[in-house]
Amino acid sequence: MPRFHYVALDARGNESKGVIEVATQNEAIGRVKEMNLFPTRITEADKEGKPDKKSKAKAPAKAGAKKGGKGNVNINIKIPFLSGKVKPKVLTTFTRQLATLVDAGLPLLRGLRVLEKQEKNATLKEILAKLATSIEGGSTFSEALAQHPKVFNRLFVNMVKAGELGGVLEVVLKRLAEFSEKAQKIKGKVKAALFYPIAVLIVAVGIMILLMCFVVPKFKDVFSGMGFKLPGFTLFVMGVSDIIKNNILATMGVVAVCVVLFMLFIRTKFGCHLWHKTLLVMPAFGPVISKVAISRFTRTLGTLVSSGVPILQALTIVRETAGNVIVANAVSKIHESVKEGETITAPMESSGVFPPMVVSMVDVGEQTGALPEMMMRIADDYDEQVDNAVSAMTSLLEPIMIVFLAVIVGSIVIAMFLPLIQMISNMSGDGGGNGG
Repeated sequence: MPRFHYVALDARGNESKGVIEVATQNEAIGRVKEMNLFPTRITEADKEGKPDKKSKAKAPAKAGAKKGGKGNVNINIKIPFLSGKVKPKVLTTFTRQLATLVDAGLPLLRGLRVLEKQEKNATLKEILAKLATSIEGGSTFSEALAQHPKVFNRLFVNMVKAGELGGVLEVVLKRLAEFSEKAQKIKGKVKAALFYPIAVLIVAVGIMILLMCFVVPKFKDVFSGMGFKLPGFTLFVMGVSDIIKNNILATMGVVAVCVVLFMLFIRTKFGCHLWHKTLLVMPAFGPVISKVAISRFTRTLGTLVSSGVPILQALTIVRETAGNVIVANAVSKIHESVKEGETITAPMESSGVFPPMVVSMVDVGEQTGALPEMMMRIADDYDEQVDNAVSAMTSLLEPIMIVFLAVIVGSIVIAMFLPLIQMISNMSGDGGGNGG
């Protein structure tokens, strides 16, 4: 009967190795699971000792690369701002696929190799190869993930670590995939809602530049030969037109400088705090941003705690992934409160960030010992509220942007027609006087 070498993790995350005699690899996986172990690698003993032709061919190249031997030149060029990035959608798909493979009983290492072969994203494909190599070298999955912080954040790494310790890696991976999918769904809805006002703003700026640089100068040439005093508003618009037309590069430079100064300001501690606070109370946008922040806080904390991450460590991760300084400061106060043995609800209530309903539900969750479930219930409820808030914001912004566009274009048109109206009025007055 074939013999299989296995490497597995126990409930505490300790690695154990051994040999079992079974007919197939699937039976070996089942036997290891019956021993209350989580298999990470299972190989047939007879095949393990045989040299691989591919490994033979590759071994000299690797040795030569390490020793600097001749004929083994490895040129690897990477663009700094493009390398090391994986889109959230691609990462979510990978997490979902890995969870499915592990849940089906496939060893983790083999699952990574399967996903590596079919992965189209070059960066993720390279990372999967490195993850598999690290695990083959004796590292745990969470330790291998921690070596790639640009792709796998602390939330991902700590949840995987908790899953390894609890022997429920497939469950944690499913939760991570669901968490990422819902986060992407909310982000997509907010982006879709912001598309309309941004598009209208771009159109308004384009029309204003077109009128100021081409239409208004034509009217100015016409009015210059009329010989009467132009209205003040018309002179103002013509002056702005001259500035934009004759100093187009300077105007663009001033706008660019203003944008850069604003970006530098919100990177300071005071500026970031002021900007994030403004976002939370901003009309139309404020309710959406606030609900998204609360949904992210509750879902992240609920997912971490339900996955076995300690509450203090979970709050630290939530603070780092809050996305808003005001919410992060509130989470810091909650962390200090829990560290001193107090409840979560008191600092939540005093922060002024969380509505009374959220505080009450968290209080009930603490008292009943069902805090993770209550957090997830709040997150689901606030996901629906985000949908409603986005719809309300869109319905409110549409007429506002239409009025904004009408005011911009209408003001320029009125300024150009005021002299014509004045001229017609003077002609009517003169005609009336002559007729008398």
